[in-house]
Amino acid sequence: MPVDVDVVAETERAQALLAPARLELLEHLAQPDSAAGLARRLGLPRQRVNYHLRELESQHLIEVVEERRRGNCVERTYRRTGQAYTISTAALGRLGTTPEDVQDRFSSAFQIALASRAVRELGALQSGARSARKKLPTFALEVDVRFASAEARNAFAGELADAVAELVRKHHDEESRGGRAFRFYLGAYPRPRGAPPAATGDAD
Repeated sequence: MPVDVDVVAETERAQALLAPARLELLEHLAQPDSAAGLARRLGLPRQRVNYHLRELESQHLIEVVEERRRGNCVERTYRRTGQAYTISTAALGRLGTTPEDVQDRFSSAFQIALASRAVRELGALQSGARSARKKLPTFALEVDVRFASAEARNAFAGELADAVAELVRKHHDEESRGGRAFRFYLGAYPRPRGAPPAATGDAD
């Protein structure tokens, strides 16, 4: 079955994904379909559709779910590997940002670097968990807070930092055998105009 989000971490996969013609094919593979079916729906030559499907399959962006013999030909039905896709900065090689590259911890660049690292690491962990047929333990929380002033915002940030520090002191166990370290990160930025309110995340 397709994963919820397929994290694309390889340059070649990213290149295949971002080609406009292949993006269109992937959009139309929300439900499985064949080259012939896609060609009819999109009004494109079947040969061209087949070419792009082969490229997508070679980069594991789609997979075969059924093969049917029709006369001397075998018709293959494809589906995409993810319900959605996102691209990891790992696909950018040395151009990908990391928190260590950013000096200002209060800048938007640092927060982007943190979020990018999370995508990169979660993609690798997700792939490993899927190969091992295990569930990846994660936790996410998203909330909107409306502050009356910059002073109120700063006070909230200080109290939050103190609360997190206290929770870390309470629960962190450096000595436990079999324990597993988890990475937590927090960030805040103005909610974009017109964006819907945040929905609280749940443990995965």
